[in-house]
Amino acid sequence: MVVGAGVVGAACAYYASLSGLRVTVVDRGPVAGGTTGAGEGNLLVSDKEPGPELELALLSATLWQDLAAELPSRIEYERKGGLVVASTVAGMTALRGFAAGQERAGVEAIEVTADGLTDLEPHLAPGLAGGFHYPQDAQVQPALAAAHLLRAAADTGRLTLRLGEEVTAVLTGPGGQVLGVRTPAGVAKAPHVVNATGAWGGRLARLAGVELPVLPRRGFVLVTEPLPRVVRHKVYSADYVADVASGSAGLQTSAVVEGTPAGPVLIGASRERVGFDRSLSVEALRRLAAQATRLFPVLAEVRAIRTYAGFRPYLPDHLPAIGPDPRAPGLLHACGHEGAGIGLAPATGLLIAAMLTASEPPLPVRPFAPERFVERTGAG
Repeated sequence: MVVGAGVVGAACAYYASLSGLRVTVVDRGPVAGGTTGAGEGNLLVSDKEPGPELELALLSATLWQDLAAELPSRIEYERKGGLVVASTVAGMTALRGFAAGQERAGVEAIEVTADGLTDLEPHLAPGLAGGFHYPQDAQVQPALAAAHLLRAAADTGRLTLRLGEEVTAVLTGPGGQVLGVRTPAGVAKAPHVVNATGAWGGRLARLAGVELPVLPRRGFVLVTEPLPRVVRHKVYSADYVADVASGSAGLQTSAVVEGTPAGPVLIGASRERVGFDRSLSVEALRRLAAQATRLFPVLAEVRAIRTYAGFRPYLPDHLPAIGPDPRAPGLLHACGHEGAGIGLAPATGLLIAAMLTASEPPLPVRPFAPERFVERTGAG
């Protein structure tokens, strides 16, 4: 059983069903009704330093290409590439060092001179020091991707989808082993329960009697009126990488600007830990708009037609929890991906399927062990 019908839960269900398992997906709302529906659809390797998350991202990048060939084109997969820019010579030097480490780990990173930036993005602001082009960065429409992953799983004949059912209890036996869940519709038995509830992952863990320190990190996205293809790649400044790695609870903004096949330009990304408060932050939107127009002055004359907010599932070490929880046998976690869940979903689903079938995982899973926080704090 998978709890959560976002893109991570959908990927878990997809790969588990392909492995021959019967899967039930339960969600209190519709498909992609949580963080997935509020995402930009970023599939990034460019913002990740060498280490376990980058390994997960590189595997996912390959899997997304495979999925794009298998799923309908309506998921809007586009391997558009990313462009990270620096405004100063010092910033460019830092980017160069960051990219060198990534290249050793298998990332394609191509240095772009100041004069060459407009070849990639004709509408970029003048005066930038240079940047790096990342051909492996891509984009997908996340809600459609989740829906079509679930549809593909259903086509195997091994998927049951239960939407509009909130899990109110995780059923456990005398030894703490998981036996299933309870919803308002009744008891659903299962030998394994996968926690793919994103920012609400800590709540589901507590229902099973364990602690997982997932916290919501709010973010906003600005959406412009439909435009011709003004922005060709995912474009952001080097500050974005630092914000992704930061654990600060305060408001942080660093514009990520990208066009979409449908025409609107999407402008993110802000981060702040304010619990599950969905209140509109005028300051966050003001900062995003100002940063985006500094990168692309042409956007100053463009209307923003709407904005939306979502909650990234944050864990203290910025790595997701993926795998079985020894404190509650039968419980597996697939949450805590922060802002990278859409990009990391396929590899996460493949790992979960491997663990459920006792198969050899495609990469080391120890860095993602859910119990690692207990080891560090001695609590739980």
